Amino acid sequence: MTKKGRIFKTIRRYFGSHPAGIFAWLWVTAMPFIGSVIFATKYNLLDAYQLESGLDFFIYTAIGALLMGLALLPTTLIALASGFYFGWISLPFLILGYSLASVLGYVLGKITNMGFTELLFKKNPKFRKEIESRKEKEGSLVFFVRISPIVPFAVSNFLFASMNIKIWKVLVYGIPGMLTRTVLAFAAGVIASSYLAAKESMNSPLQWGIGLALLVIGVAGIYNYLRKKKK
Repeated sequence: MTKKGRIFKTIRRYFGSHPAGIFAWLWVTAMPFIGSVIFATKYNLLDAYQLESGLDFFIYTAIGALLMGLALLPTTLIALASGFYFGWISLPFLILGYSLASVLGYVLGKITNMGFTELLFKKNPKFRKEIESRKEKEGSLVFFVRISPIVPFAVSNFLFASMNIKIWKVLVYGIPGMLTRTVLAFAAGVIASSYLAAKESMNSPLQWGIGLALLVIGVAGIYNYLRKKKK
């Protein structure tokens, strides 16, 4: 059996005996889309909320962290709505909520995939060596995964947890990587005349062009991480 075949066989065996892990991965993959559909019919409820007191900002940050950390809504959608309804004053608190959500998602990924990496390495010692040989490039992997628009935030949290990447690296390298997409969506919400107009602006040629550029950058960075060093 090939090395990749052994790895996939180990993964199948692990999830076969850990149904909670399967459920968690399905959750972080599908739930943001389901949440977006629900939010599309309820977004006008935000008209009643204002950020005025310290308590308001605390609640905003906590709710944002829970929504993103539990994969209930996509980070880009939250940034778009925050920009439109609350303006630039909410951006620092959005970033703080994003940071807390990264920690929450990472911890949940660790809990639901407990023992996964150890089992994978035990069954595939050569794979362990390949991963360990790239330790010094983990920061760049986090940055480029975060900047790529094709890897959902919640999925990447589970990915980093499963790879045993230190949480401080996820924060230090992940926040700058995520800021580009977050600020773009946030700014689109700020300048829009209505929430629907803000959402429509995300499909403009400019946004698609920026998204494509970020995709290319992200894929190139991930490829550089996966590429083997020349002996």
